[in-house]
Amino acid sequence: MATLEGRFTEASHLKIAIVVARFNDLVTSKLLSGCLDCLKRHGIDTCQTSGQLDIAWVPGSFELPIVAQSLAKSGRYQVVITLGAVIRGDTPHFDVVVAEASKGIAVVSRETGIPIIFGVLTTDTMQQALERAGIKSNLGWSYALQALEMGSLMDELQSIKPSS
Repeated sequence: MATLEGRFTEASHLKIAIVVARFNDLVTSKLLSGCLDCLKRHGIDTCQTSGQLDIAWVPGSFELPIVAQSLAKSGRYQVVITLGAVIRGDTPHFDVVVAEASKGIAVVSRETGIPIIFGVLTTDTMQQALERAGIKSNLGWSYALQALEMGSLMDELQSIKPSS
């Protein structure tokens, strides 16, 4: 019986892209900060000139899938992290944005075979979003760990030889 799982210690070679929504940047910039901290502590070179990590900014969470798709299809990255924050308001706009962002990100991952980490907070209030972006804990850190684990796991899966 084989046990396949990603390992954080074997992920320092990964090339990673992060797509960040500018809308609610009070929240998304904190998520990005937590994400970068985690990646750096796990051996990813976060310097702008390293070529190991790239960051793309988009207007809002609705635009995350199209840019994630472009980055995933480029062949340059083993994993893409998407960061956004959608906060419920008085209109159904929240439901539309969340549904399309989540479906779009899932489709990109399946179609490209590249893990796309869904780091979009969906909360009822700004306070809840801020708590998840650093007041209580920073989920950006968790999204980075997911990226490292999935990138490492995908490497492991590619090394499996088909049986004859």
